[in-house]
Amino acid sequence: MSHHANPRSLLTPAMRGVLDRIARAGHPPMHALSPDQAKRAYEAGAEVLDIPPHKLARVEDLAIPTRDGHQIPARLYAPARPDQGMLPVLLYFHGGGFTVGSVATHEALCRHLAHLSHGAVVSVDYRLAPQWKFPTAVEDAWDSLVWLREQGQTLGLDTTRIAVGGDSAGGTLAAVTAIGARDADWPLCLQLLFYPGCAGHQNTPSHHTFAKGFLLEEAHISYFFGHYLRTPADRDDWRFAPLDGRGEDGFERDLDGVAPAWIGLAECDPLTDEGVRYADKLRMAGVAVDLEIYAGVVHGFIQFGRAIPEALTSHNDAARALRAAWQR
Repeated sequence: MSHHANPRSLLTPAMRGVLDRIARAGHPPMHALSPDQAKRAYEAGAEVLDIPPHKLARVEDLAIPTRDGHQIPARLYAPARPDQGMLPVLLYFHGGGFTVGSVATHEALCRHLAHLSHGAVVSVDYRLAPQWKFPTAVEDAWDSLVWLREQGQTLGLDTTRIAVGGDSAGGTLAAVTAIGARDADWPLCLQLLFYPGCAGHQNTPSHHTFAKGFLLEEAHISYFFGHYLRTPADRDDWRFAPLDGRGEDGFERDLDGVAPAWIGLAECDPLTDEGVRYADKLRMAGVAVDLEIYAGVVHGFIQFGRAIPEALTSHNDAARALRAAWQR
């Protein structure tokens, strides 16, 4: 995306109105808060613009064991099961810069995806920074896939039809988990990525164009990554940067044979360029990619369904991709 003389002119009127209302509310910026305060502030604001939670036949709290002996919470959202049938399942990782966010903040989204896709969603409360640094979130995400493959059938889930997905930092975790699944020879139906972080360094044109005034600001990105990463070297690890990071052998990970992807990006988002580049890299590796760029909206828009029509459009597009992938 080229440098735009007045990038705010790209915003839809509704999106501009939301950003103006947020600015007028005058809350301190997240990067001015301690991580605990930031977690609480994000939690408190999560439902303000989101759609009301959809009623579902099944909502169950789960506990997933991890490799280091922890139990991480997760929640299953599912429509009614077909007669004796097994439901396909989306393993979902919430956004929040690896530092904020939870199953609770993404509940309305996950309920709606379960309703629209006619499948189950398992949303994972992976451990957050700064208490838990990289690569704990990555390992928790992987361990949740291991657990789902082993235990899913006892929950009425079809473990031959698993998709992984997430938004923002959760999109990073989903992309990385999809590469790990390819390495393990575990077929996944789909990777569902809403504006994922993909690159180790924030130097693309969209990072410059949308650095300030478009909700996810450069200062927030630096704040999150400062809490999550142990050292600057972690930026160049493929488990943080699936686009351009490297493995222990010093080489970039190839993407041949990873799961097909549905990628939904926001036009006015610092992460747009790396999302497009990741889509291109997947296509170059022969992976089927469905890329949607929602015009005039900012990072986080999928949770603004009360105010931003593109939020519900994106939910429907993502659910359609899930249904198609589960039918293949």
